[in-house]
Amino acid sequence: MWMLILEGLAIGTLLGLTGAGGGILAVPALMASQGWTVAQAAPVGLLAVTLAALVGTVEGLFKRIVRYRAALWIALISIPSARYGVHLAGIVPPIWLTLAFSLVMFIVAYRIFFNKVNDQINPPCKVNQNTGRLIWNVKTASLLGGVGVIAGLLTGLLGVGGGFIIVPLLRKFTDLDMRSIVATSLMIIFLIGGVSISAHVLDGFQYPMAVTITFVLACIVGMLLGRTLVHRMNSNTVQKVFATTVIGVAFYLIYTAIMA
Repeated sequence: MWMLILEGLAIGTLLGLTGAGGGILAVPALMASQGWTVAQAAPVGLLAVTLAALVGTVEGLFKRIVRYRAALWIALISIPSARYGVHLAGIVPPIWLTLAFSLVMFIVAYRIFFNKVNDQINPPCKVNQNTGRLIWNVKTASLLGGVGVIAGLLTGLLGVGGGFIIVPLLRKFTDLDMRSIVATSLMIIFLIGGVSISAHVLDGFQYPMAVTITFVLACIVGMLLGRTLVHRMNSNTVQKVFATTVIGVAFYLIYTAIMA
């Protein structure tokens, strides 16, 4: 049980620091500590990350740094793909889900290590400098809708929060500052996660209560800790440590999938 608590604290802290990354480690952590498959771990990991993201969302709303219209639009567009992802998770063999998860983790780590995510000088989705809000037009709606489709599919299929996709895409497509991007990402994770959790429940998934409650509470405490530390830690250092951890976990998942 202590291992479960430590995992939850670490994942929640990472989510609070970066607005991303928590979900991609929650599933492998549960697989390692509980001996579960991806399909068994995904709903529990997603629930914990979603509720932890809610805590960060509320904080961001109070500070008025969440771009809630963008978050609502992305979440709305994600609903069909999230539902389809949950359906696929129920029919794809566990070994292929595990290998797909590992591939996603390698891609994420590669982009962090080689700095493949850069802020654009002239992004297609711009912020009104007078109001601090995004300027909405067809291009903005289309690009942010595309973010929702990708994040929804990965959330439903693999049980990840999608922040590791949402944050770099918002950096690429908008000129929002990082505080707004992280806060908006947390709201999107909460909304998309809620959709995917509902789909899992409708599909008959039953949460193991003791493990779920312990993991959820630990993630929420970690989130609060992460949001407290976010202004005191170098973001590049945090990203590099996260990427190294992701690579190690990805190799572990491949090993367990092959040896199973």
